[in-house]
Amino acid sequence: MDALDPTSPSARRPAPSLRLASPAGRWLVAVCVLGSGIAFIDGTVVNAALPSIADDLGADLAALQWVVTGYLLTLSAFVVLGGSLGDRYGRKRVFMIGLGAFALTSLLCAVAPTVTFLIGARLVQGMAAALLLPSSLALISASFAAEDRGAAIGSWSGLGGIAGAIGPFLGGWLISAVSWRAVFLINVPLCAIALVLAQVHVPETLDDEAPAHLDLLGASSLAIGLGGVVYALIEGPASGWTTVTVAAGALGALCLVAFVAIERFSSHPMVPLDLFTSRQFSGANATTLFVYASLGATTFFVVVYLQTSLGYSPLAAGAAFLPLTIFMLLLSARAGALAQRIGPRWPMTIGSLVVAVGVALFVRVQPGVSYVAGVLPATVVLGLGLTLTVAPLTTAVLAAVSDNHAGVGSAVNNAVARIGALLAVAVLPAAAGLTDETGALDLADGFTRGMLLAAGLALIGAVVAFLTVRTATPVAEVTVGNVAMVCLDPCVKERTGEPGSAAA
Repeated sequence: MDALDPTSPSARRPAPSLRLASPAGRWLVAVCVLGSGIAFIDGTVVNAALPSIADDLGADLAALQWVVTGYLLTLSAFVVLGGSLGDRYGRKRVFMIGLGAFALTSLLCAVAPTVTFLIGARLVQGMAAALLLPSSLALISASFAAEDRGAAIGSWSGLGGIAGAIGPFLGGWLISAVSWRAVFLINVPLCAIALVLAQVHVPETLDDEAPAHLDLLGASSLAIGLGGVVYALIEGPASGWTTVTVAAGALGALCLVAFVAIERFSSHPMVPLDLFTSRQFSGANATTLFVYASLGATTFFVVVYLQTSLGYSPLAAGAAFLPLTIFMLLLSARAGALAQRIGPRWPMTIGSLVVAVGVALFVRVQPGVSYVAGVLPATVVLGLGLTLTVAPLTTAVLAAVSDNHAGVGSAVNNAVARIGALLAVAVLPAAAGLTDETGALDLADGFTRGMLLAAGLALIGAVVAFLTVRTATPVAEVTVGNVAMVCLDPCVKERTGEPGSAAA
């Protein structure tokens, strides 16, 4: 029977026995990282291109914010639906459809004749990414043996984080060598390679218990809600709080409230609200919101600031984050394994604190300060903090949901991460005073305020992790939905109803 047939027994009941050290395990991680990495890169690669896009297409700050947030908006709104599609119809199938759609929308971005066209293409590109991200992580979570799952997730999250961090460097190099359009065009061959490798090396998995009907009403209310709120947050400071702006914000807020009500009473909710009864799941996602808001604001501000205020070339500005990439490449898998051994609470708490320190150190980056004295220390500390935080955070989220809910669990966490970055890029420029009297981007006066606000967000994430994520140690295997897993003590209690000993 075809590997893509979701009715096949192998698709419905894959044995979660894949080992990370095996060739099949390494191929699966590599393909999932490549696919999701393309989507992660496009969340940050455009930052290095913003000054060039502004010059070429005549974009003001509001338009540049939309180029970034348009992608994050649709990704955030539909990533949970993408996870549900993978659970229902097969994660490999949805992953491959997402790759094809991402290649097509990237081509549209590359040929955009106006900034309005580019924003529209970015909105559709975010929808394609919403198919890629949850399916890639769910494939890993549902395929690896319990004892290797933490390290595999750590490798995925760490290498995915590297993809996001390397985005500004890759973008800077492509802009300097070709043009800003190349940062989108490069996705086309990468998606083609990932499609071929996925067909050969990725097994199909799905959720036997996934509902037959998709929660389209919930997905629509979330998309309209986020869109209305973000429109108001961007256009209000840029163009004034007109009747249209206020109405959009009010409509968005009402739709977000409606989304919660829809999910509560739906027989097939896109986001089962009972997931949030797990303190670990809620706490990890709250930490995700604040840490990724801090990271999104930092990459947006710093790469543009280095070019517009300090005279860095796009390549030099993008290369500024390379130390962060190196740390995540070398240490992320170990951080994931550590979280599986000692529990995620302390790695997440300490890591978020270190992220806050790293972001705050960027205030020392001022005209006349060298890269070694200003930028390098901040990126090194930020890289260490993210290495400690990202893999344990992902492990904590997936440890709090059953294997059958791996798709929706990872999708919710991905949505929260993108929403954090989305809101930070929409709100912080106005909060930090980063516009001049014409509405153009002006980081000269507001950069320090912006970095301190971003550091404060990471600090809140540390407090949330300490207060809500449990300290736990691994216990013996338990059976969850016919799947043997190594769980943290609270995980045993929450999933099986059996007593579990939590240290906090």
